[in-house]
Amino acid sequence: MVQAIKWVDEIAPGAPYVTTLETLDKYNCDFCVHGDDITLTVDGKDTYEEVKTAGRYRECKRTQGVSTTDLVGRMLLMTKAHHSNIDEDLDYRKHTDNFGKGPKGRSPWTGVSQFLQTSQKIIQFASGKEPQPGDTIIYVAGAFDLFHIGHVDFLEKVHRLAEKPYIIAGLHFDQEVNRYKGKNYPIMNIHERTLSVLACRYVSEVVIGAPYAVTADLLDHFRVTLVCHGMTEVVPDKDGSDPYEEPKRRGIFQLVDSGSNLTTDLIVQRIIKNRLEFEARNQKKEAKELAVLEAMRRLDEKR
Repeated sequence: MVQAIKWVDEIAPGAPYVTTLETLDKYNCDFCVHGDDITLTVDGKDTYEEVKTAGRYRECKRTQGVSTTDLVGRMLLMTKAHHSNIDEDLDYRKHTDNFGKGPKGRSPWTGVSQFLQTSQKIIQFASGKEPQPGDTIIYVAGAFDLFHIGHVDFLEKVHRLAEKPYIIAGLHFDQEVNRYKGKNYPIMNIHERTLSVLACRYVSEVVIGAPYAVTADLLDHFRVTLVCHGMTEVVPDKDGSDPYEEPKRRGIFQLVDSGSNLTTDLIVQRIIKNRLEFEARNQKKEAKELAVLEAMRRLDEKR
């Protein structure tokens, strides 16, 4: 999964939780980079203390509003308030803020915040590459919700179909996904799903809010030579028609077996099954973080 991120050149399997100078030297790394949240060992120590002391640590700001805690909360609460352009009476923020929250309050690192999409974020993730002569332009479409290894396996298989593939991923709007998936899907809204797919090394371009039916206009506009879909069920369009009718008519439609049985539904089922474990984990994690915050506050007061 990590190998499929386009900024990753090499992975270190089985890396220790506490990053040491030995680990950096083993993989010829100049320094270690982490987000601006804190990670602690079981006894409350900073896992990056050694590399920080040696001056081989760099920090970057986390993307505001992207939180595992929030995603887990959405799966368990079964509301649709996280969708774009949805206004519900249910106070979603109030409910997610209480998910896994301990009696001492909310940590700023593990807590939930709202994700706000900006053009700069999209530019940072986009490749900016145009199709080149000789490229095979391949179109795939879907929700790509909770972007996971099943999606990666599918996109990798599609990527192998051509010598010079240029893969365009069409992402359906939240309301469209909810129409054919039901419940509170998608778990991630259109803005979050866009960045997830753009981060994949196999994807060259993303169509934000792609039409459910793959139309002649879409195929002609992007000069698509191949349309692919996985082995999951294709739900008919609102009028009962096949959304892939046009590419099938042109003879450019192909089913691709990813070889993976992991789906977004399966991930959600796992989370629901282990709800109490996730809540206990978050409470324990936040208790440690709040203790560190209190220690930092006392240190500042002494100064």
